[in-house]
Amino acid sequence: MPAYAGSPAPKPGDVAGTLRLLAYLALAITLAVLDHRGGWLAQLRLRSEMLVQPVWWMAGLPGRIGDDLRETATTRDTLVAENRMLHNALMISGARLARLQAAAAENARLRGLLAAAQRGGLDVQLAPILDIDLDPTRQRLVLDAGSRDGITIGQSVIDAGGLLGQIVALTPQTATVLLLTDPDHAVPVVDARNGVRLVAYGQGRSDRLQLPNIPISSDVKVGDAVVTSGLGGRFPAGFPVGTIVALRPDESRAFLVGDVRPAAQLDRGRDVLLLRRDAATVAMHAMPVSTAPAAPILATGTPPHAADYDTLHALHTDSWLYAVS
Repeated sequence: MPAYAGSPAPKPGDVAGTLRLLAYLALAITLAVLDHRGGWLAQLRLRSEMLVQPVWWMAGLPGRIGDDLRETATTRDTLVAENRMLHNALMISGARLARLQAAAAENARLRGLLAAAQRGGLDVQLAPILDIDLDPTRQRLVLDAGSRDGITIGQSVIDAGGLLGQIVALTPQTATVLLLTDPDHAVPVVDARNGVRLVAYGQGRSDRLQLPNIPISSDVKVGDAVVTSGLGGRFPAGFPVGTIVALRPDESRAFLVGDVRPAAQLDRGRDVLLLRRDAATVAMHAMPVSTAPAAPILATGTPPHAADYDTLHALHTDSWLYAVS
């Protein structure tokens, strides 16, 4: 290139590009000034974002669904674990509550036994029940105490309600109780209201005793309490036996038959009281009764029924105590 040559002349294309750039710069400056003063570009951007927001929401939907599923699964597993834990805790609490209720009931029964002994000033021995006779025709208990504990044959057994029965068999470790309701058992009783002497027989049911051969002329009524009379010397006098709940004529229509609800809780409790011989003697002397009962005479003046003589004879013998099967 010659030394005298100057700078090359600009091409038409370069000039046009420069002009476009200047125009763009001027437009940008104008828009910036207008946006700064009026804020219309910001409103335009906001409307543009509102238009594209559904697209963004649809684009993020799969991710949100996955997160929700994971959270739901985690929450379900947590709830299942908590439910299992609470169920186990509830079962444990229920078992503890049942044991506490059983202990409270047993404590109440023991307090009742203790109160009964203290009220009567009795010399008694507490014995736990070990077993029951499962034969439906027999009403017997086995106590976890025997001859080594000072128990003897014929010893009276009571609870907080009244007379339960008597000891009929012994081993060094156990004692068998013949309950009042056993068919082989009978006990002389007296109507606490009027003093009429009767004999209560077991019927093989835990809720009933029977009073046969009640003279129609006697003043025996439903609701009367019957207590031990002390006749025969086996049971001390004055211990509750039960309450007359029904009276009906027998087959001969000459006598009445009474149903007695036992005063003792024969089918409940885990402990009984054994009345010691000295206490039985003191209790019997505290309520003296005649040992020579007169034969009952009917209102018509006729002699008593033959069954009455058998009953009265039984009061002076040991035949009413128990039958050995």
